[in-house]
Amino acid sequence: MTIASPTEFDGKVVAKRPRKRIEPVKALRAIRALIADKEDTGQVFKIIDALSGNALNKQFARFAATGSGRRILAEKRSLVAVLSDRAYLASLPEGSLGRIYYEFMAEENLTADGLVSASEEAPLRQYLSDDEQFFGERLRDQHDLWHITAGYSRDGLGEVSLLAFTYAQTRNRGIGFIALVGARVTKKHVPDARIWGAVREGYRHGKMAAWLPETDWEAMLAKPLQEVRALLRIEEPAVYREASQLTIAAERAEQAMRETKKAA
Repeated sequence: MTIASPTEFDGKVVAKRPRKRIEPVKALRAIRALIADKEDTGQVFKIIDALSGNALNKQFARFAATGSGRRILAEKRSLVAVLSDRAYLASLPEGSLGRIYYEFMAEENLTADGLVSASEEAPLRQYLSDDEQFFGERLRDQHDLWHITAGYSRDGLGEVSLLAFTYAQTRNRGIGFIALVGARVTKKHVPDARIWGAVREGYRHGKMAAWLPETDWEAMLAKPLQEVRALLRIEEPAVYREASQLTIAAERAEQAMRETKKAA
């Protein structure tokens, strides 16, 4: 099956969609807001919505053509519900993906549904089918699992490198645009760090890896993280590890300066 032809799933044919209009002004407005406040995650979803075109429809067609995709769609699983079950995650073996995810979220003071509220600032487009909306939400809810499996922390360079990885996986121009702008801003603040090398590495690793959107993440949670990485063909991000020592130190110094000014 090709994306250019109608997608057949469970006997239903989904006609080809008109190309979604790109909205550069909306994207530029959102990127300025994101640069001003990098914690404003809602702006990320606005940028993606403005620049993504029909990327989500194409990804869904690919997902629905896979065995795991058809099974997940038929079962209508809630990934966010599983990832919100802290007792279950805490009971998983040490070193497993699920246990490391639990520890990661606790350390970062995050919740599995944290991206849900942020994404509501740019709600999924109304013309999406129920199955496409389900897929978009599942893709959103995988984000922190990708952080862990791809080997990126939540520092600025980690987020930018993961976006480059994600762009290679999804070909979503909105995600690619944020990665490029984020890399440029980070390089300006930490010129001695190998920012572009880390971003290129993220893109390269995303191209080499298995296609993560179709992954049965629920089945992966109990497996050792190293086994999951091997199954998904994910390499260790060595350039990012080196560069992040400088960028994290710069972020901490900037945070300390802000706190000093606030206390003065």
